[in-house]
Amino acid sequence: FTEGVCEIWLTSEDTGAYGRDIGTDLPTLLWKLVGAIPEGAMLRLGMTNPPYILEHLEEMAKILNHPRVYAFLHIPVQSASDSVLMDMKREYCVADFKQVVDFLKEKVPGITIATDIICGFPGETDEDFQETMKLVEQYRFPSLFINQFYPRPGTPAAKMRQVPAAVKKQRTKELSQLFHSYNPYDHKVGERQRVLVTEESFDSNYYVAHNPFYEQVLVPKDPLLMGKMVEVNIYEAGKHFMKGQPVSDARVYTASITRPLAKGEVSGLAEEFRHQPQNGTNWKAGASADIPVKNPFSLWMALRLPWQQGGGLKILSVSLALLAVLVMFYYGGFKAGL
Repeated sequence: FTEGVCEIWLTSEDTGAYGRDIGTDLPTLLWKLVGAIPEGAMLRLGMTNPPYILEHLEEMAKILNHPRVYAFLHIPVQSASDSVLMDMKREYCVADFKQVVDFLKEKVPGITIATDIICGFPGETDEDFQETMKLVEQYRFPSLFINQFYPRPGTPAAKMRQVPAAVKKQRTKELSQLFHSYNPYDHKVGERQRVLVTEESFDSNYYVAHNPFYEQVLVPKDPLLMGKMVEVNIYEAGKHFMKGQPVSDARVYTASITRPLAKGEVSGLAEEFRHQPQNGTNWKAGASADIPVKNPFSLWMALRLPWQQGGGLKILSVSLALLAVLVMFYYGGFKAGL
């Protein structure tokens, strides 16, 4: 945050599994993190599979309700058929997924649940696919990642009996049509929302912001808004976004206490080294005379080669003399052998 950061993404291959190997868990980590997030900044959680989040539903609901944590979670389901999930070697059933989603939707009002679907996994029947269609129709996920199955060489699934390519393509098309048949944000037109502005849109016509549910809100491209948390009135909604106009009388929150890093600047450097020369000379060992600071270059100096320190020429001369003696003995022995 001292470097101008206003939004953190906590992500991993499976965020919910954090801590299982070191005797802790994800909620413990999150409570530590939210205590360090300043007003005007936000934390977004990454993907987690149902089995690991099931253990911590109560605590996760409390954390997702925190004002500095997006009420957003990416929970992949992949299929609404238990037989397909079993073939995929997933460690959950559809009931587990529904339990997580239903609980969070009840305890975290307005939460955004994103999920993934794979169409045409080997062995998927028409009945299996229809179960997936019913799941999407029931929950109307605002963010849905649809993937058509392709066999990856060398994997167990590649050796299974494949669903015909035409069938996979048709199922992917049907699911995509269902997803695009509803607009999840239409009912939010006219709302006043608090949003955090973080980036420029792909077409460069707007700035992109996110509301507390990590829903995308496009705002006017005003440089004064970048990195700020502002209030907007929603005046338009599309399939994947809303558009908002900043409210003139609203308070603007600035999370960072300094300007953001310039392009090319390195993140994570201690302050006493950030503005020092970059060629390794004239480095100082502390920001304050009262607080001793270890000089990271002291170890490097101790490990320098002999000719890099004082008396280097003398040591180099001795080394060359020894090399000359070795060469002389070698060639002397070589001639004696002849």
